[in-house]
Amino acid sequence: MILQFTKMHGCGNDFIVIDGIHQDLSQINTAQWQFLADRHFGIGADQILLVENSSLKDVDFKYRIINHDGTEVEQCGNGSRCFVRFVREKALSNKKLLRVEVRHTVLTLQELDNGLVEVNMGKPILTHQEIPFEPGHSPQKTSGHIDLYQLLDSPVPEKTPIWISTLSMGNPHAVIIVDSCQDAPVLEYGPIIEHHPAFIKRVNVGFMEILSRHEINLRVFERGSGETLSCGTGACAAAVSGVLQNLVDSPVTVNTRGGVLNIHWDFINQGQSAEVFMTGPAKTVFDGKISLPEI
Repeated sequence: MILQFTKMHGCGNDFIVIDGIHQDLSQINTAQWQFLADRHFGIGADQILLVENSSLKDVDFKYRIINHDGTEVEQCGNGSRCFVRFVREKALSNKKLLRVEVRHTVLTLQELDNGLVEVNMGKPILTHQEIPFEPGHSPQKTSGHIDLYQLLDSPVPEKTPIWISTLSMGNPHAVIIVDSCQDAPVLEYGPIIEHHPAFIKRVNVGFMEILSRHEINLRVFERGSGETLSCGTGACAAAVSGVLQNLVDSPVTVNTRGGVLNIHWDFINQGQSAEVFMTGPAKTVFDGKISLPEI
């Protein structure tokens, strides 16, 4: 099978974007997705984005998200911006404002006149059942408007206990405040927390350094992909957590290792029902085609 694709990135978070409207993707299996995402034997990417038709009324497209490890996930902020750029460059739509179906929700995406893309990421989810998060008897304390937890039965060293806030931006996130993103134990603690039994669907882990009331540094260990250069939903989750803890104010500039994202959340006027808006770049790297092996 010959597969046509486009390689893209949003702040260094890189994607293989595939037109599933004009190509049949129904027979591609998990091992083949893993092959495509492999940086040594395939194309290489943090995630694979599949562009498809939506069956929903007044919705322009559907897109699915496949992780580096072949698992399908609910949401991808950086990928949604690349989605807009892809469908416009490939003449699948000439609209600047799009409604796009992802798992469990519909996103509103808009290409701005300055070339950046703004995404309405919806409302943050804070209830444990919906994240999902099962704290059990974990130690708990309140910080501003949100509860923090220490995870029990974790191999994270007891000499450096950590407190996490938890929320969902369509996918689950745990946010940790650190003194320095550069020195944060992302590769050590990331996989431990990702697979902690309190997170029944695993979790993305964000390490947030507060720079000022309107600026943070952020590194994210993404479930199924490892540390990425940027994470759009992670940037939203960190900004929301910071606002709820009274540590930052909207709008929040989020510096990731791959670039800058801007997050706006009008919690002061609207409370937790406010929708989160993310603005950032989306870049096309190259187009290509690949022979997909039988695996």
